[in-house]
Amino acid sequence: MTVSQLSKTRHGQVYESLRADILSGRITPGTKLPFAQLSERYGFSVGVIREALSRLVEQRLVENLPQQGFRVTSISKDDLVALTQARCEIEALTLKHSILEGDTTWQSEVLAAQFRMANTPTMDANDPDRLNEDWVEVHNAFHATLLQGCTNKRLTDICGQLRDSAELYRHWSARIGEAKKRNAAVEHQAITDAVLAGDVPLATKLLREHIDLTTNLLLESGFVAQES
Repeated sequence: MTVSQLSKTRHGQVYESLRADILSGRITPGTKLPFAQLSERYGFSVGVIREALSRLVEQRLVENLPQQGFRVTSISKDDLVALTQARCEIEALTLKHSILEGDTTWQSEVLAAQFRMANTPTMDANDPDRLNEDWVEVHNAFHATLLQGCTNKRLTDICGQLRDSAELYRHWSARIGEAKKRNAAVEHQAITDAVLAGDVPLATKLLREHIDLTTNLLLESGFVAQES
């Protein structure tokens, strides 16, 4: 392994570990992230830590505040509502294009992504209050695949950024039991069926409702309000 490859591996290890700790709630929203503490926690240099934090800033999971340093992004009602509105509008538009422009190869990829997700446990077997990271991966892949039929890369890139921003809320919703109040598998199957049937109005409606439901359950719980 070359020095360059080793450096990339180290950066990747810290990034993945820190991201997992944030999304799992081991590091809570709003927590400051001093370099010294992170270096001690993960066993890497400040330079490696800084690179990982910069990547997480791009995903909106970490904030870099002037004269205050890095901290885990705070969650708030106003941000959640704004994020949900943006996702509903832009992802629905992108899904419309995806259905109209996607080919049979894309359709088969949607079906395969839904199958993988349906056959992956949602919650962590060792901690039932946390999402299974394998499910998180296939869930993200499913939603990304839904939109890959769209030929406008600007739209798909924006959707990816918005989903990254929503990841923190999605993980916290699982911690307050949101996942037990819905049947996400049924929701995903219904979206898949509408997409494969080419039913744009139904597919976009179901996607909007799917995104909205996570937000509504979080707001009803009062958890986001107390973190504002």
